[in-house]
Amino acid sequence: MDACPNLRFISLLATGYDVVDTAAAREKGIVVSNIPTYGTDAVGQFAIALLLEIASRVGHHDRAVKEGRWASNADWCFWDYPLMELAGKTMGIIGFGRIGQATGRIAKALGMRVLAYDTYPGDAGRAIAEYVGLDSLLAGSDVIALHCNLTDATAGIIRKETIAKMKDGVIILNNSRGPLVNERDLADALNSGKVYAAGLDVVATEPIRADNPLLAARNCIITPHISWAPIECRKRIMDITIGNVAAFVKGAPVNAVG
Repeated sequence: MDACPNLRFISLLATGYDVVDTAAAREKGIVVSNIPTYGTDAVGQFAIALLLEIASRVGHHDRAVKEGRWASNADWCFWDYPLMELAGKTMGIIGFGRIGQATGRIAKALGMRVLAYDTYPGDAGRAIAEYVGLDSLLAGSDVIALHCNLTDATAGIIRKETIAKMKDGVIILNNSRGPLVNERDLADALNSGKVYAAGLDVVATEPIRADNPLLAARNCIITPHISWAPIECRKRIMDITIGNVAAFVKGAPVNAVG
């Protein structure tokens, strides 16, 4: 911003705005707009897709069949991962805004009990989940899904100390922001069995570094930050961006953040 003295508007092509120093922008009179609602359903859907892969191992067993392992099997079926039913289990969602609620609705439809931790509880959330404190959520959940913003308060919210408060064999999902997780601590918990599995669509540094400890961790599914990427979402991003720019030009900015 210091190098661009005529800059008056920053239009982000995403919901998160932690990549911009919004305090500095405000001080310089620069408007920052984001895309608040382009991928709500898709991101919720992807969180559940990660969970279903952990629970049912569809991709793994598809590869096993195509490698010839079913054809050469003595029995009529086989599986080499513990398979699980989600109905009756408890999902705890940290961050229960639009995306957290989208995930919660699907989890509830699968027969799961839903707990939620959020700074601003609301009636829409109460229709889906029971709001609880963070420690109660950590202790009571079979699955923990992260859908909170990345702030100073939430960075590293999944770390050795909070993992210790969780059930043995918990599943952790993160398709929100990579730095919400202390990756070394999560890898250690996966390798020890404290955490049964993790499904991650984000990591702290992207593209992922070759030395990321989660790459070698036990029972860890990692996808390359694609929760947002369905074509419907990408079209929505372009349409909302056009609207953001047009509104700024008209002198009435919308979707301003920070």
